[in-house]
Amino acid sequence: MELHLKRPLAFFDLETTGVNISADRIVELCILKISPDGTEDVLTRRINPEMPIPAESSMFHGIYDADIKDAPIFKDIAGLVRDFIADADLAGYNSNKFDVPVLMEEFLRAGVDFSLEGRAFVDVQNIFHQMEQRTLKAAYKFYCEAALENAHTAEADVRATYEVLKAQLSKYDGATFEDKHGVVSTPVVNDVEALHKFTNLSKPVDFAGRLVFDAEGDPSINFGKHKGKKVVDVFETEPSYYSWMQNGDFPLYTKKVLEKLWVDFRETKKAQREEKKEESRPQSAPRPQANVQRQKPVEKSRPVTDDMLKQLQGKFGK
Repeated sequence: MELHLKRPLAFFDLETTGVNISADRIVELCILKISPDGTEDVLTRRINPEMPIPAESSMFHGIYDADIKDAPIFKDIAGLVRDFIADADLAGYNSNKFDVPVLMEEFLRAGVDFSLEGRAFVDVQNIFHQMEQRTLKAAYKFYCEAALENAHTAEADVRATYEVLKAQLSKYDGATFEDKHGVVSTPVVNDVEALHKFTNLSKPVDFAGRLVFDAEGDPSINFGKHKGKKVVDVFETEPSYYSWMQNGDFPLYTKKVLEKLWVDFRETKKAQREEKKEESRPQSAPRPQANVQRQKPVEKSRPVTDDMLKQLQGKFGK
């Protein structure tokens, strides 16, 4: 079954020096971009991680220090990668928990602005784990009825992921699923937005899972002593927790998301203070009227007459 796409969907896979999102680096990247008309474009690059590759990681993906010593560093190709997936939704295998946050760490280190806003994220592993709960190699054999050759090379894995998703859409067309709350739905449909909703299980705010949306849709802490608490409530009761996280060993993208939440929190508190201050301000009293006493009009003087003189003589006896 071919994908019904409204805009490009970029399947991508990363091979890295390890599994620490904030510390490990990319050594190989492959992106398979599928356009709405079915056109396929592939971008594959080996990358110098600027650090030694641990032996156990090299044994896993087959890439050694000598293989990437002359390769470009991520900063040199960050613009190319950003432009290649600029208008695309993102898909991968375990991509929501690992590949997306690792890629964002590399973009931030390189100083390249890449926004995740408005994108859909399809994690094929989550469809698989909820419907069958197996690995990529087993998934490829189960859905595609073939053995996966060259497993753990970026291009082989990303193409296998693409083929598995198409096979899943065919297999689960019309199939029902009952979640842990007893809600029955038909979630695996040929629509990227629906797959995005079904495969984003933990509703992460930062993709690394340190911050998640709670049942009310509010960002909350997902680790440590404040696990399960809303971020704004933690800011309210322990504002120093923000500084602790910003200075701690957390992914850069987690810190970026946290900073925005902190700025929004501070602006909200400021607006509330201004509103409260305005409400408590006394109303201006009406200006008192001037206490002006009305004076009697001054009578105009009259000319002295003979009658007036006679009256005065009679009064004073003179």
